[in-house]
Amino acid sequence: MQVTETLSEGLKRELKVVVPASDLEAKLVAKIDEIKGQVKINGFRPGKVPASHVRKLHGKALMSEIVQELIGETTRSTLEEREEKAAMQPQYKLTEDEAEAEQIMDGKADLEFDIIYEVLPSFEVADVSGVEIERPVVEVEDSEVDERLTQIAESSRPFEAKEGKAENGDKVVMSYLGKIDGEPFDGGADENGQLVIGSGQFIPGFEEQLVGLSAGDESVVKVSFPADYGAAHLAGKEAEFDVVVKEVQAPGELELNDEFATKLGLESLEKLKEIIKDQIVSQYGALTRQRVKRQLLDKMDELHKFDVPPTLLEQEFNNIWQQVTAEMNEAGKTFEDEDTTEEKAQEEYKSIAERRVRLGLVLSEIGEKNEIKVADEEVQRGIMQRAQQFPGQERQVFEYYTQNAEALASIRAPIFEEKVVDYLLELVKVDDKTVTKEELEKLASEDDE
Repeated sequence: MQVTETLSEGLKRELKVVVPASDLEAKLVAKIDEIKGQVKINGFRPGKVPASHVRKLHGKALMSEIVQELIGETTRSTLEEREEKAAMQPQYKLTEDEAEAEQIMDGKADLEFDIIYEVLPSFEVADVSGVEIERPVVEVEDSEVDERLTQIAESSRPFEAKEGKAENGDKVVMSYLGKIDGEPFDGGADENGQLVIGSGQFIPGFEEQLVGLSAGDESVVKVSFPADYGAAHLAGKEAEFDVVVKEVQAPGELELNDEFATKLGLESLEKLKEIIKDQIVSQYGALTRQRVKRQLLDKMDELHKFDVPPTLLEQEFNNIWQQVTAEMNEAGKTFEDEDTTEEKAQEEYKSIAERRVRLGLVLSEIGEKNEIKVADEEVQRGIMQRAQQFPGQERQVFEYYTQNAEALASIRAPIFEEKVVDYLLELVKVDDKTVTKEELEKLASEDDE
């Protein structure tokens, strides 16, 4: 067998492989000898089928298997000898000439094929011991816990029917029918809608127009849907709602005590406050982690500069671009609405794709060199967490991930990334800085941009 490099351009490689017909013939003879004792053909006793007969009946199928095995084995061994790692599954190019292919299947012609692939770039992992990262930390105050407690309690606030006009804070029970250009639209009607004035639950401007209405009153509420409204067919549209007030209810007193806590399944108000504080700490912790990770990855991106495999870059860009365009179509927006052009947007997202690929390669190299592994138990927990997002379909979700290698990789990859990030955070210098919740949220929103 002869392997010749025909292209070495950047990270692109092409190799031409030639396997002599004599080698193919030898492998075919060996394969026939291996199976002839298992072949069952009418007129022959088991194990007594002549090799020539086996070849006549199964020769081409066996040679096809041999060719596939040769391609796979040659690729693996050649890449090992060249000390190269393919960025993606190599592509193969065989002859398209039917007569020549027939000769190869008969073992009468050399097998020639090209291996086309891109190599993973060779790079040195940078020393991160000098990297400094600032970790924003929010100290949770008792006042914030009390505020969150009140928000929870609001959902349980009692309301009682009242005479007179609706005021801010009152609950209005009503029927309504929404119309655009005189025509009702989907999702714009309710026979028993309930709305607390001032809660901000409805379209801006709707609640304010309920102030002053009494039970039995009819009114037309005029509003405009926000330009960024979730339903594209309603965004920015002017609408009218025919409203009939059925009842006005005044808010009762909230009693935040142990009895309230027991209604939520807890033994005391203090225990409820502890749980609320833990939830707030966890929420801020997630934002802090996001900020720290973004800083770390920014530093890693600065420290590592190398070309990435074009195919990996194209694949990542296509994934990002597909998501971006789908979200824009759903929102009914254009690139002009975003104050850019499609060409500029593509250039920006290609840069993002390149960063993601490069960082992925760096983190993968660090994980491999330091033997960072993802345990099966961790993957199982990841699958179960994903399954819990689809109540009633847990079994189907579990089977999907366990039976689909690509889907399983989508569970393993983020777990691996977080473990590598944890490893790196042990090596860099991290300084805590106390910030307000507003400052932390602002930093987190900047990271999302």
